[in-house]
Amino acid sequence: MCGICGEIRFDGREASPETIERMGACLARRGPDGSGLVMRGRVGFAHRRLKIIDLSERAAQPMVDPELGLTIAFNGCIYNYPELRAELTAKGYRFFSSGDTEVIVKAYHAWGRDCVKRFHGMFAFAIHERESGRVMLARDRFGIKPLYLAQDEKRLFFASSLQAILATRQVDTAIDPEALAHYMTFHAVVPPPLTILKGVRKLPPATTRMIEPDGSFDDVTFWAPDFAPRPGDEALSPDDWRDMVLAGLKTAVKRRMVADVPVGVLLSGGVDSSVIVGLLAEAGQQDLNTFSIGFEDANGEVGNEFEFSDLIARHYDTRHHKIFVPGHELMEHLPGTIQAMSEPMVSYDNVGFYLLSREVSKHIKVVQSGQGADEVFAGYHWYPKMQGAADPAAAYAAAFFDRDHAALKRHLSPAWVLDRDVTGDFVRDQFAMPGADDPVSKALRIDTNVMLVDDPVKRVDNMTMAWGLEARVPFLDHELVELAARVPTAEKLKQDGKGVLKEVARLVIPSEVIDRKKGYFPVPQLKYLAGDTLAMVKDTLSAKAARERGLFAPAYLDALFADPAGHITPLRGSELWQVALLELWLQAQGV
Repeated sequence: MCGICGEIRFDGREASPETIERMGACLARRGPDGSGLVMRGRVGFAHRRLKIIDLSERAAQPMVDPELGLTIAFNGCIYNYPELRAELTAKGYRFFSSGDTEVIVKAYHAWGRDCVKRFHGMFAFAIHERESGRVMLARDRFGIKPLYLAQDEKRLFFASSLQAILATRQVDTAIDPEALAHYMTFHAVVPPPLTILKGVRKLPPATTRMIEPDGSFDDVTFWAPDFAPRPGDEALSPDDWRDMVLAGLKTAVKRRMVADVPVGVLLSGGVDSSVIVGLLAEAGQQDLNTFSIGFEDANGEVGNEFEFSDLIARHYDTRHHKIFVPGHELMEHLPGTIQAMSEPMVSYDNVGFYLLSREVSKHIKVVQSGQGADEVFAGYHWYPKMQGAADPAAAYAAAFFDRDHAALKRHLSPAWVLDRDVTGDFVRDQFAMPGADDPVSKALRIDTNVMLVDDPVKRVDNMTMAWGLEARVPFLDHELVELAARVPTAEKLKQDGKGVLKEVARLVIPSEVIDRKKGYFPVPQLKYLAGDTLAMVKDTLSAKAARERGLFAPAYLDALFADPAGHITPLRGSELWQVALLELWLQAQGV
């Protein structure tokens, strides 16, 4: 896990090492163990390294293979690299390192851009061909690893964070009105290729982009699973599905233990992370480090799940670390949390994840995490509401959208209002695509392929990498997701959601963890804006930068200030925090 960046020129000039070094400096926290820069005339790559696999300098990046004429900058981990290495060795390839980076290089030479179809893992990388001058960019199936871009007729910049793109000082930082509409409507999700800034884009997940020396390019989507049964699936029983999911999850967890350093688990105390611990214990993992975080109670809400994480830790005799964060420390670290966001994200638990990652990174470099299970196995409350919906897109919007288009027109200043419902149109287009027939499957597909990528997955990457910590997500093993997409909707919706996964869990972990109410981490200072936090929000939205930007209707802001608790989204989020977070992020980036 690392940080990558680079510049590709199309105008005959050489790439700027000074600019690339400035970009790389922004990525230092993603890769504290080393750095490198390779210039090849019009193309320059930089890399910040977090040593996980092949800790020697032979695996340093950017990696140059002079025999094949290829240079790579790679962020991520290819879990099946030993098997691929053996296959490539049998084809006659010779290796000078023992890690996964060189395997990508050889695989690209052997199989071209289709090499990504063979990779089990998370990745974002750039490969430069010495002979042709072409550069290929690639991003993994779920966008677990980010890849931001800025391109004009002269050059292209790429980087693991949006901040590194801004460090070039050569991109348009104006607000993108379409992205703003998505942010305000789709619970801060801005689908690719958009970002909130006009001059910065992101490579979509499961995509390779081949860039020619003149700047022209083509994109190929290399993975798009059907959310529908295969022939013969109708004959499978609930026990069959349970056993298949258990086998798939065992494989996914085992794959993510590949490392030359110890691997721990973020143990929330919920079903998802507890199953990961249980499967690792079954596989014979010894001295497993587990980590849980808790906050102060507030408004009658318990701020921790230590009761359940302790139960799992005792049951499997893990080396358990409980981290308690007082309320004042949450607010002290809010600026650092916001600065770590590559894009503005409204979820309250960003700051909790940021501080958890800080503490975990003091003990370990790699953790497995339970993110993705709710999207893949139908754990959210809106999926049952989708069943039998006559208008699935409308039902989804009613459950998930923060506001409809009519409200958006009242909440934004007139200059920022678009004449069309861009988010509603986007969802309708997604739901109309073939490969998902029933309404729940349509919702699961958009949540897995879009919402998951630009909310939970991005949050995990940004907050862990802010502290040089690598997070691996077994529930996003692509073969497991392909299997889950085939599981009948009825099996997933049983037991108030994630029915088939809960049946798997009953074969692995104590039932007390399974049959409990779904928990979450309250961050009261952000959920119930008052006192100093409310004053901070008012100052932010009244600052000169915010007034000059003029994103929000003054009457709307006045209403929010007068009654913060009275303006809550369908997903139980604060509308005031949503608008304030956007402005806090823009000001933190100096935009």
